[in-house]
Amino acid sequence: MIKIKQAILVEGKYDAIKLSNFVDALILTTEGFGIFKNKEKQNFLRRIAKEKGLIVLTDSDSAGFMIRNFISSCVPDKSVINVYIPDIYGKEKRKTHHSAEGKLGVEGVSEEVIINAFEKAGVASIKTTKSKREITNIDLFEYGLSGRPNSAMKRKLLFKKLGLPERLSASALVKVLNAFVTYEEFENIIKDLDL
Repeated sequence: MIKIKQAILVEGKYDAIKLSNFVDALILTTEGFGIFKNKEKQNFLRRIAKEKGLIVLTDSDSAGFMIRNFISSCVPDKSVINVYIPDIYGKEKRKTHHSAEGKLGVEGVSEEVIINAFEKAGVASIKTTKSKREITNIDLFEYGLSGRPNSAMKRKLLFKKLGLPERLSASALVKVLNAFVTYEEFENIIKDLDL
């Protein structure tokens, strides 16, 4: 498992699943071309890029470059690191046909190819060792942010306070919170909101 301090933006959920097997980082998705119309997510990406840095890792096909170029137009260049996977032809295992261009996407290439792409882009990665107290799903439950009758309403209050997109799931919220705040800051925010 390698640890990357910046957030990583990929196209879809299968790309995110692939990375989560060997990368410890906040992994976000564009939901394909959905990013083009989602102003809330665009604002969120600008914020996370400013606060943590943003690595853009899209497929090497024309759709991937279209998404990458769109991200470049809405997020300041100085806070974005572009990581490129090479053109590798083939078919992803879960798909019945090759893609339109016949190239493997992020989900289809090996871990080694992705790690090499990170290294070529100069992304620092280290073996993961966690020293700080992380926010967990149990913390969300204990504070009533998940698994309770008004959990969704309480999460909305928290999202508003932190300027986060309302559509984050409880498990995604844990990763985002750990990227933005310490456990102590989280506790103070909860007290301020009187949840």
